[in-house]
Amino acid sequence: MTEHPHRARRVVARGTLSVALVLALSGALFAANAKFADAQETERHPQDIADLAGSQAERVERLAAQVDDLRSEVDALTEDGNADTAAVGTPGPGYVVESGAVPVAGPGLTVELDDAPVDSPLREQLDPDILVVHQQDLQSVMNALWAGGAEAMMLMDQRVISTSAFRCVGNVLRLHGRVYSPPYVVRAIGDPADLRRGLSESPAVAGYVRDAKDVGLGWHVESSDRLELPAYSGATDLDAATVPEGVEILPGLEEADEAAKDAASQSSQSRKSAPPATGPEGPQGDDD
Repeated sequence: MTEHPHRARRVVARGTLSVALVLALSGALFAANAKFADAQETERHPQDIADLAGSQAERVERLAAQVDDLRSEVDALTEDGNADTAAVGTPGPGYVVESGAVPVAGPGLTVELDDAPVDSPLREQLDPDILVVHQQDLQSVMNALWAGGAEAMMLMDQRVISTSAFRCVGNVLRLHGRVYSPPYVVRAIGDPADLRRGLSESPAVAGYVRDAKDVGLGWHVESSDRLELPAYSGATDLDAATVPEGVEILPGLEEADEAAKDAASQSSQSRKSAPPATGPEGPQGDDD
């Protein structure tokens, strides 16, 4: 067989090239692994469970310290807000009484209104509608008592407040979900003389008193040295309400609100401008 030296050299060249290629790929792989390992060491948490638990514990401590700082800031802001609210929003005795939040007692007036007697001979001669107490009659009496300086009022057995609304249907009174029949009784606490003056100065009440004399409607007014009215026990929600023009709501409320905002702003600025608190220096290491 004839030898071919050029073919042997080609085989040797191919083997050398393959070995070089394998070595190059191995080196690239080792370099990539080393780079990935370095990144893991600097960016990833330790793979050892004990070290990992320690690093997570330190992270929890840092977050807990941040939570404590935020909670302290919230508490400080809450205290400032409560202080402003206590100074501005505490109602006076007049508001408490008018709201019906507390029971009241004192001198006052009792007014009783009633339908004409059932056996009245006038029932056959007059319109029956004239012989009964109407909603506007009660409203006139109560408005006159308020105008006369009433401090608190009760209709039947319920305290009357600013959101109270009653309605007469026929000869039946509906108030705060309850139904009443005549006679209707209104009690008001205040100076009896002033309350009587308020009744006498009301044209609507004067008209009712005149009809009471003419057709027999019930009308009785009695002064008392002491009346006791319970606190209001119903709901105070409003569906809608309007305030007439020119009527001031809670006098001084706007000024107090502005003062509270200024105080809160000054408090916030003082906290921002205050230097950060520094703790005591930690223990120093021993010199070698």
